[in-house]
Amino acid sequence: MRKIVYLSILFASMVSSCAGGKNVSSDPAGPRAGGKGYIIGFYNLENLFDTYHDQGKNDYEFLPDGANKWTDAKYEKKQHNMATVIKAMAQDNQQWHTVLGVSEIENRHVLEDLVSQPEIAAANYQIVHYDGPDRRGVDVGLLYDPKKFKYESSESLPFTFDSDIDFGMSQEEKESFRTRDILMVRGSIAGEEFAFFVAHLPSRRGDKSSALRERGAEIMWKRAMELEREVPGIKIVVMGDMNDNPTDPSMAKYLRGRERIEDVKDQDFFNPFLSMLKNGYGSEAYQGSWNIFDIIMVNKALTAGKGLKIQKIVKDRYYGRVFQKDFMTQQTGQYKGTPFRTFSGGNFINGYSDHYPTYIYLK
Repeated sequence: MRKIVYLSILFASMVSSCAGGKNVSSDPAGPRAGGKGYIIGFYNLENLFDTYHDQGKNDYEFLPDGANKWTDAKYEKKQHNMATVIKAMAQDNQQWHTVLGVSEIENRHVLEDLVSQPEIAAANYQIVHYDGPDRRGVDVGLLYDPKKFKYESSESLPFTFDSDIDFGMSQEEKESFRTRDILMVRGSIAGEEFAFFVAHLPSRRGDKSSALRERGAEIMWKRAMELEREVPGIKIVVMGDMNDNPTDPSMAKYLRGRERIEDVKDQDFFNPFLSMLKNGYGSEAYQGSWNIFDIIMVNKALTAGKGLKIQKIVKDRYYGRVFQKDFMTQQTGQYKGTPFRTFSGGNFINGYSDHYPTYIYLK
């Protein structure tokens, strides 16, 4: 499939917060870095669609005459809301994200509109994005601050079935399967080589979905190990809506995510959100249960040795943060206390996302 990378120098200013989750909304604010260090984050933007049809994509529900009556007015409110959250994180951290991975975005156009919103235009975010094969047309993307991250290259990693994993699928099912590609972006921060993976792994639908997420994790892990061999000492960050918790096999076995830094060995990743999940934090709620599907992991090079390393940012204890504020949270009704989403029961309620963003801090 032909893939086109879009790199745009675009425009992208700074609101406050608390760590989010089940019983932790009173947590103190984050790193208060005063502009020092580097914020690396991820945010599922929950169906950031424009109001136009993309040829070959099933985006009809997000058209003015579609099921969601997705008008320009609703689209503009959605863009404003997404920018408001990004601005809130920047103000709280006293700096813009150096890198922000995003998911559930329809195309490059919606990212261009996002980074030009008045709330965040001053960040001058640049975009990396590939059109992917997902039937609805949703992709992942990456925004970065060109003053801090020096872009070098990128690639789109397709989902393949070249694996020993038992998918329990016929050849016909495999050939018809479509999901989001994984984005990999290389560059440097403060002269140190970095690679960022951004993923939105297959959803939790059907009895075969776990194996599909395990394969997505395996694809990222194998490419990361190739990079470690090609560029000794490279610092690698894996992020995304994994549709799995840190304790699930995709994250713990196939991406080798470890809970404690001291347990991270070569070829392992440190998963700062594993201990947070165990202690009641959550980025997404489903049927009364909290999950952390919005995961960011780092390789061993970011936990030990010279140069930039991941830092504790919540309660002087946790290395990750789930960002939550009252305005991002449903305040009344059946879903009180959960992320304030865009739609509820098929009705537009002018919320933000059904996920809270997450981030880590490097210094």
